[in-house]
Amino acid sequence: MTDNPMEKMSVVEGSYATAHAVKVCRPNVISAYPITPQTHIVEDLSQFIADGEIDNCEFITIESEFSALSALVGASAAGARTYSSTSSQGLELMHEVVFNVSGMRLPTVMTVVNRAVSAPISIWNDHQDSISERDTGWIQLYAENSQEISDLTPLAYKVAEDKDVMLPAMVCMDGFILSHVFEPVVLLEQDLTDEYLPPYRPEHILDTKNPKTFGSFADPSVYTEFRYMQQKGMDIALKKIEKAVDEFTRIFGRDHGGLIDTYRADDAEILLMAMGSVVGTIKDVIDEARIDGIKVGLLKIRSFRPFPVEAVRKTLADAAVIVVLDKNISLGLNEGSLCTEVKSCLYNTDINTPVMGFMLGHGGRDISKGTIHMIIDKSQKVARSGIKVENEFVDVRGDLI
Repeated sequence: MTDNPMEKMSVVEGSYATAHAVKVCRPNVISAYPITPQTHIVEDLSQFIADGEIDNCEFITIESEFSALSALVGASAAGARTYSSTSSQGLELMHEVVFNVSGMRLPTVMTVVNRAVSAPISIWNDHQDSISERDTGWIQLYAENSQEISDLTPLAYKVAEDKDVMLPAMVCMDGFILSHVFEPVVLLEQDLTDEYLPPYRPEHILDTKNPKTFGSFADPSVYTEFRYMQQKGMDIALKKIEKAVDEFTRIFGRDHGGLIDTYRADDAEILLMAMGSVVGTIKDVIDEARIDGIKVGLLKIRSFRPFPVEAVRKTLADAAVIVVLDKNISLGLNEGSLCTEVKSCLYNTDINTPVMGFMLGHGGRDISKGTIHMIIDKSQKVARSGIKVENEFVDVRGDLI
């Protein structure tokens, strides 16, 4: 095998890179219902299983996303490594079961191919679907590109299945922008993945010889402690993610950063924050702005749940203006959810930096380099004269409102 990473690259669709990553993680049970733009992932996985490329794995075909995740509740409780994938309305249909999986501490991994939610119907990308599930007790990791979605998949299993965490994980990738685009990717090697991700051996499973109850009734005297322990699992996951990233880098030789990543942020006066594929565009714009002498940098959020409060505070401490780009909106608050999280983690600290929120990219609307430049221009004015508008929609068409 060559040591040159360029020679190991294959030009593949983002969905194929995802399906291949799932394959080498050796799942035992897969269940999913096709929905655009997730469809190619489960098509590829179905083909892998039909061709005998995934040992000891069953693909359960079902009639809805609700049933898909319900099937995995039973499979995971019985001790299987489980996987699903969905988008948009499919994830919302799962909503009831999403809570059950987390509450029962079942470490299912699910790829969410981010798509706008209805109505109106849109098959294009934003983050409203997964953000709507942020309080369900699932780890949420957001990928910038196809390489990252591939590499985050075994990492998600490693953290989710850790006996001190035992929480499910969503690995989120932007629909079409990543799922249907072909990029050079170093596909995960089976031998290295086996070294990185050991077989799943849960401490508690459904067993007729040693009966246990999963998802039992809890009266007011004990219910609070269930939620407390879920939160403790999330707290532990913060450290486990960083540890899993270090081990991934040691074995595979690639480092995407941990809970967060930064780009040209050390001396930045203006810090942009974002998640997902838009990060790539932002990096290009930062390079252009730096040529013009503008001290702008990036704080990329990879782990939205658990939210890396301390890492964010440390990175933002010296910025003059914080600018948050959200591909979602908390309706009724007129603010994106990442912006809300940032303000929350800065509250009760000595950091009094103004925070601006921009809501953009809804329903797949293009986020151009010109749009990012415009946001930076507005940020410079805030740095000079103070903040006047905290949150605003970007590129709203006046002829339609």
